[in-house]
Amino acid sequence: MRHDRRCVTANDVVPCPSCGKKNRVPGAAKGTPRCANCHEPLPWIADADDQSFGAVVDSSKVPVLLDLWAPWCGPCRMVSPALETLARENAGAVKLVKVNVDEAPGIAQRFSVQSIPTLVVLRQGEVVAQQIGAVPEPQLRQWLGAALVG
Repeated sequence: MRHDRRCVTANDVVPCPSCGKKNRVPGAAKGTPRCANCHEPLPWIADADDQSFGAVVDSSKVPVLLDLWAPWCGPCRMVSPALETLARENAGAVKLVKVNVDEAPGIAQRFSVQSIPTLVVLRQGEVVAQQIGAVPEPQLRQWLGAALVG
């Protein structure tokens, strides 16, 4: 998924990391996406804006890793591949949701974003961890791991 495209709750086609079968993964769903072929968890990466945030984030049954970013932000573009790697590694346990703060001022205000990238882990709509600024992937992995257990 690329940061420069505009998508809200549209289905994305995701290849299964286990068997390679392509699956449609919705931005919002009641459960968690699983491969139609081998039934393994699929990485869940979605975009949201002010209108779709409730459906994509607030209703998630798994913790959400929220990436508040902007297309003009170099550090945001640098951290994006690491976040997508973490989403793939934690398939079934976390949902990565990307919010372009330029297109979603209401969400930026809701999370008091003053600097980007701002990363937030939400569990049942409650903030459990926050990271401001770009950090290396190993540090992000440790931060997310601690947030998911705690």
